[in-house]
Formats: sequence, structure tokens, C-alpha cells
Amino acid sequence: MSRRLRMGMVGGGPDAFIGEVHRKAARMDGKIELVAGMFSRTLAKSQQTGAAQFVDPKRVYCAVDEFIAKELKQPAGKRIDFVCICTPNSSHYPVAKAFMEAGIHVMCDKPLTTDVKTAKAFQQAVRQSGVLFGLTHNYTGYPMVKLARDMVRAGDLGELRKIVVKYPQGWLSSAIDAEGQKQASWRTDPAQAGASSCMGDIGTHAENLAEYITGLKMVELCADLTTFVKGRRLEDDGNVLVHWQKGVKGILHASQISIGEENGLTIYIYGAKGGLEWHQENPNYLYVKSPDGPLQVWCRGNGYVGAKSPAAARATRIPSGHPEAFLEAFANLYANFAETLNARLDGKLPDPLALDFPGIDDGVRGVAFIETCVKSAKAGAVWTKLPKV
Repeated sequence: MSRRLRMGMVGGGPDAFIGEVHRKAARMDGKIELVAGMFSRTLAKSQQTGAAQFVDPKRVYCAVDEFIAKELKQPAGKRIDFVCICTPNSSHYPVAKAFMEAGIHVMCDKPLTTDVKTAKAFQQAVRQSGVLFGLTHNYTGYPMVKLARDMVRAGDLGELRKIVVKYPQGWLSSAIDAEGQKQASWRTDPAQAGASSCMGDIGTHAENLAEYITGLKMVELCADLTTFVKGRRLEDDGNVLVHWQKGVKGILHASQISIGEENGLTIYIYGAKGGLEWHQENPNYLYVKSPDGPLQVWCRGNGYVGAKSPAAARATRIPSGHPEAFLEAFANLYANFAETLNARLDGKLPDPLALDFPGIDDGVRGVAFIETCVKSAKAGAVWTKLPKV
């Protein structure tokens, strides 16, 4: 295609964190431009963000129906190709459904929605519409995560035995949600976040990371969820024992009240022949372990990484020693989504490596994980099977 893809956006208004991350990630490779948006539920705030992003004021909206109707009236060479949805969880499905029914492709923030029933309806709507759908589980975009996946799939670790994945944060250790802090308020509000805060917000990232690297799905789990901050309506800490497919055992821990922790997403994978370790806060290195040899440190950007994992090479932008991190990984999802969408619009098959971004099925499994954690915890931390999705 000889032009940039045109993106619309729902959400990401003033004081929103993730909306600006989406915009920066989408712009990074020069393949996407933001041309329209409903950035807030009020026109004034939507216009404020639109002006800051140099969006034509006539294409700044404050209602989804208006957004879709007016974009469809645009000439084919001007209307949006896809929409990015970065609103609270409860609105993902109705907003996405409206755009999909209009034939507009969708990139959506995670988690997919607030319950399995709605997630399955979402999945069916994607399939019926035929649109391209992407979900921003952005940690799958890191080159060394892709290397870890390809090492596991190549059998370098042997038969898998155990997965330990954790995501500790400390930002909700006090009642900032009750004080009106925007990012905290909606994440701890059942009407917007759903039945879970900690597991829904960051636990699902840990679940998705483990599944992406190993290719294994959770079978059953035993969850202990706790709300430590008095007055908070949803949990802020969780500890989960997990049984994955093929008899693999493991532990998943997520916390928003671990004081001093920032974004400590970390995974350890152990097999019969070796192990892997990766830290999101130090993402350019993958630690490879063997029973009778020294610890190996694989460094992003080197030729040996690309030789082992073409996907990791594709996801690498700059030479070794120059750190790549959160925004670049997020941008890798947009780059693959854009290449896949470009191929579709041109009537061509995309490069198989471009299909490497999370989709609707990943989202449904994430919601099933969240819902099962809540169900297990409410029953007294009992082993609970995940629904078949």
C-alpha cells in the first residue's frame, strides 16, 4: 500500500495514560496516522485532545454513533481504516461491536471485557464481521519474549515442568482511588473494571505472557485474592496455583500493594533440560539455564538472537547495547497489525511473521482466567477448572 493507514481512536483523553501510549506506538514506524477520534465522553475534553493531536476539529466526536456515521460519509480515500479502543473494560465490547458492524477493523486494549459470556459474544461478533481484530497484550512484543517462545517451541528446555510468573506493583498500596486518582478510580470500580482489579489489570498480563511463550493453556487454578486497602471494592493482591496443559504446574502472583515495586513482570520457565528467565524491567536480556553449564545471557540485537528467532530479529529496531523497551514492544504489535491489514486491503497474504499479535481468542482466554480466579477465591480458594473457550 502506498499510503499510511488511517486510525481513529475511542478513549485516550486528558489524564489518560494508555491512550498516549497507543498513539506513540502506532506512530513509531510511520505506517499509521491518527485522523479522527472520540477521546472523551464530553465534547470539550474530546476537542482538547483532538487539538493536541492535530486532528481536524470536524473529525472529533463525542458519541460512537456519530463517529461511525460521519466517518462512513467520508470519501473512501479519507475515512478511517481501523479504530483503536482504549476505554475502561466495560465499554470495550459495545464500542467494538458498533465499529465492527460498520466494517471497521479494531485494535482493542486489554482485558477484552468483564465476563466470559460477553467475551464469547465478542468473539462471535469478530468472526461474523470478518474484520481484523488485535488486542494489546503488549508484553508479547518484546524481542526477547519472542526468543523465549521460539526456544521453548524448539524443545531447547525439553519437556516443560513448571512456570512461575509474577507481576508486582505498589502504586495502589494506599487509597488513592478513594481520593479521585483517575487511573486508580476506574480500575477499582466494578462497574467499569468488572469483577477484578488486580487480576483483571495485571494478572491477565502474566497469564498471557506464560501462554504466549509456552503455548500452554491453563486447565485449573486455585486462587487466593485479597483486598488489603480498607473500603476498596475489588481485590488488590492475588496468589494463584495453576495447572497448565501437559501436566505443567506453576504459580502466578500479581499485586498492586507491594510497596517499592514498580512493574516487576517476570517469568521463569523450567523444563527437563533447561530453564529460562525474563524480566520486563530489564527486557533486553534473556537468561538461559542448563543443569551442567554456566548461566547464559542472551542479549537483544545480536546476530545469534536473530539466527535462533526470526520473530525476535523482526521485532528489533536498533543495534545491541541501545535499550529497547515498553514503547517499542507496544509498537511491534501495531507494526504487525498494520502489515497484516495492509496485505488484506491489497488482497494479498501477509508475511506469516506479521500475524504475530494477540487476537480475539487470546482475549477470551484472558477473561476466562480472571473469572475463574474470582470464582475460586469466592469459594474459599478451591481448585476450579477454567471454562472451555
